[in-house]
Amino acid sequence: MSVIAVIPARYGSTRFPGKPLHEIAGVPMVERVRRLAAAAPSVDKVLVATDDERIIEAVARFGGDAVMTPVSCRNGTERAFEAVKDFAQDDDVIVNLQGDAPLTPPWVIDAAASAMAEDPSLPLATPATALTEDAYAKLASAKAAGEVGGTTVVFDRKMDALYFSKAIIPFRREDAGVPVHKHIGLYAYRFSTLTQLVALEPSPLERTESLEQLRALENGIPIRIVLTDYRGRTPWSVDSPRDAQIAADIVAREGEIV
Repeated sequence: MSVIAVIPARYGSTRFPGKPLHEIAGVPMVERVRRLAAAAPSVDKVLVATDDERIIEAVARFGGDAVMTPVSCRNGTERAFEAVKDFAQDDDVIVNLQGDAPLTPPWVIDAAASAMAEDPSLPLATPATALTEDAYAKLASAKAAGEVGGTTVVFDRKMDALYFSKAIIPFRREDAGVPVHKHIGLYAYRFSTLTQLVALEPSPLERTESLEQLRALENGIPIRIVLTDYRGRTPWSVDSPRDAQIAADIVAREGEIV
């Protein structure tokens, strides 16, 4: 069994064309994510999956591996599958990392990857973190203002996900001491599970919430939640040049992760 981290990196973003190559503190974003994945102890191989030769060339300049995938891929899950389908074995673990999350620490990546490596029966795992009361208040304020970013998750006593939502769940009718858990958007799939998922049509709840992971739950595929934390680091995702500058400011303030 191998653990293969795949970083989908599409060049033609509508809101931010060329985003994977945008430099953050002097390093292209896709290279930052590749270095973080390579530093995760459980990861055996890192691949960038792209649809553009410019990204292939940039990754090669830093000594990384990149593969060309079809322009027709509708999302990062399909692109990750295309990157490994010709050589992955059914029990291999494919870690799908967001290429626009350049501040994801290696130990967060490793949490999901190592959970899969340690338990061959798991089909799919993803990390989450418990929100502090301050972080909960900020998320609630953002949601009240109409922002859609930030996904929460609830899970059962076996740590298998019950539901993911862009609303804050569970709804706090009273304080029962149950924290809100924010989902961290990376996934570790058994390759056989990834193959199954890309063959399924988008599901009703997936389309309603615009959350791909609900396709697994709606089709009876369990998702193991792995609790982790950022150890004082600031998470950040990049959707615009302004976001990229904020990420650079975080690096300047907190230092490099690897």
